[in-house]
Amino acid sequence: MSEIQVLLVDDEESFRKLVARELGHAGYQVMTAENVEQARRLLSGHFFHIMLLDVRMPDGSGLDLLQEVKEASPTTDVIMLTAYGTIEEAIRAMKLGALDFLAKPCKLGELEAVLEKTVQKQTLVRSHTALEREVERLQPSDRFIGSTSQIRELLRMVDRVAETESTVLIRGESGVGKELVARAVHRRSPRSRQPFVVVDCASLHENLLQSELFGHEKGAYTGAIRLKHGLFEVADRGTIFMDEIGELTPQLQVKLLRVLETSTFRRVGGTADIKVDVRVIAATNRSLETMMKDGQFREDLYYRINVFSIHIPPLRERRDDITSLVEHFVRNSTIVPKRSARISPEAMEVLLRYGWPGNVRELENVVERALILCDGGTVEPEHLPMGVRVTPSFTQDEDSNRLPTLEEVETRYIRKVLDVCRGHRQKAAKILGISERNLYRRIKELDGSVDDAAEGAASEASRP
Repeated sequence: MSEIQVLLVDDEESFRKLVARELGHAGYQVMTAENVEQARRLLSGHFFHIMLLDVRMPDGSGLDLLQEVKEASPTTDVIMLTAYGTIEEAIRAMKLGALDFLAKPCKLGELEAVLEKTVQKQTLVRSHTALEREVERLQPSDRFIGSTSQIRELLRMVDRVAETESTVLIRGESGVGKELVARAVHRRSPRSRQPFVVVDCASLHENLLQSELFGHEKGAYTGAIRLKHGLFEVADRGTIFMDEIGELTPQLQVKLLRVLETSTFRRVGGTADIKVDVRVIAATNRSLETMMKDGQFREDLYYRINVFSIHIPPLRERRDDITSLVEHFVRNSTIVPKRSARISPEAMEVLLRYGWPGNVRELENVVERALILCDGGTVEPEHLPMGVRVTPSFTQDEDSNRLPTLEEVETRYIRKVLDVCRGHRQKAAKILGISERNLYRRIKELDGSVDDAAEGAASEASRP
C-alpha cells in the first residue's frame, strides 16, 4: 500500500501526529498540513490519492479547499473531518465532491475502514478505465484510409444510410473491408450504443450456423444440455452483420426471410416465437443475381436484403490510396514496438505496381511481414514477398499487351497460393482470406487448371 499518498489537513497537532503515525503503520504514505495555506503548498507540488480534510480551519474553510482540490485534481478522493459537523455542512461537502464525511473524534478503526474502501474504489476505477481503453484499442476502427473519389462517395453513402433503419447489402471482393463498412454504418446509426454482432455464414456447417443464429432449446438435439440464446437475440436493438450471405443454404435462407418479414424466429427445438428488433447488414463477394438465375438464392430474400446497396471498389481501382494505407499500417503496427519504421521509395514503388488481388487485407499482411523482416527500421524491396516483387503476370500478359481479366488474375493467384501451400487448402484459405469452403467453391468455378494444380499438389503432399 506504499503507493497510496494521503494528505491529512487538521489544525489539532495531537490528532495529526496520532493519525499520521497509525496510517503509516498501516502502509500509507502520509503528509500533514496544519492549515489551508500549508495544504495548498503541498498540493501544488504533490499528487495525493486521498485527502483527509477538517472542515473548520484557522485560516479558512475546508469546504472552500475541497472545491479547489476537486477542480484541480478530480481523481483525488476527499474525506471530510469535523468535530462540529452539521447536516447542512455534510450535504454541501457531498455536493462539492467529498467522498465521505466523518465526525471527530473518530475511531482509528473506522477511519482505516473508510480509507480501505476508498482504495478499493480507486482500484476498480483504474481497472475499469484500463479495460475500456483496451476494448477501444482492440475494437476495429471504422476509420477509412484514403482520399480518392471512390472513398469519398463510399463515405457519403455510409452517412446517408446510417441514420435510417434500412437493410444494407455490402458488395465487394474478399479483403476490401466489408466488415469495416458495416461497423461504420452501425456506429453512425441510432443503434450505435447497442450490440454489433458478426456472423460468418461461410465458416459453419448448416446445423451449427442455425444454432448460432437462432439458438436452441435444452434437449433440442444430442449434446444440447442447456438453453442457448442465438445471435439474433444477442443483437436485439442492435445490428447483426451477416458476412458472405451467399453461402446460406436454402433452408437458412427461408428462416432469415421470416426474421426480416416478421422480426420473429424460433429456437431450434422450440415452439415459441421470439420477437427481436435487429437491423440486418449483409455482405457478399458473389453475384447474387447470378445465383438467383441458377436457383441458388431466393429472389424474395434478395429483395429484402438489397434495400440499399454499397459497392466497395477493389484496391487496384484506387491505387492512389495505397501510399496512405501503407503509412497507416506502419504507423499503427505493434509488430516492431518502440522503433520508427519506414518504407523506402523503392519498396513503395513495388507496392504501387502490384495488382493486389487480395486487396487491403493482403496489403496489410504484406506490410506486417515486411516490418518483421526489415533491419534498421527501413523496409526495402527484398523484405517484400517474391510474389509482390515479381508481378508481370498480374499486370500484363507475357505474350501480348492485353491486361488480364479479373478471373485470370484470380485463377493465377489461387494456383500460386495452392502451389506454395502444397495443396493444403486450409492454409491456402487462410492466406487468401476466405473460408476453406469458399476456396473449394472457387476452385470448382474458376479455371480447371487450378483444380488440376491443387489435386497434383495435394497428391504430392500426401506422399511420405
